[in-house]
Amino acid sequence: MIIQLKGKVKFPLTLDPSVWIFDDRKIIFEEAFEDRQKNDESENEDLEKAAELFNQEIYSQKKIKPPVNRSINQYERKKILENSYVMPIEEFMKIAVIEEDASRAVLKTDGDDVIITTEQLESSYFHFAIDGKQIKEDGPIHLYFGDGSNKDKPIKGVKNIVIE
Repeated sequence: MIIQLKGKVKFPLTLDPSVWIFDDRKIIFEEAFEDRQKNDESENEDLEKAAELFNQEIYSQKKIKPPVNRSINQYERKKILENSYVMPIEEFMKIAVIEEDASRAVLKTDGDDVIITTEQLESSYFHFAIDGKQIKEDGPIHLYFGDGSNKDKPIKGVKNIVIE
């Protein structure tokens, strides 16, 4: 149930969607496609807060750790198991460092390969959990474009991503 991000990248990644349920970066599925304009306006504030937190983390611990939930209480655990979640792909693309001449991404699925641009990939979401559980049928992830244009017909069964 792991996904490899490889090809024209400086740092190939092996992604494990089974642990994302505990990651602070996850977004509730329904909220991911709400009014994106509202999100854009608050993005600057979020970036400033993230930069401040990043600087605090760097100077205090001299280590970078992925954002993971603190220990969760019983109420939060129940809430997690009731929702479906997506993970923004942009974070992983930044970590992998896509080469400048790369222009497309090949999504290796159970069926035919799907080719999209790297820009489309970067603004997309990995749908990894339904009702708090991993996607097993047509999984491990489904890919949704950030604009929601394929909300009714996601790219299912993505097993690997090759940047070309």
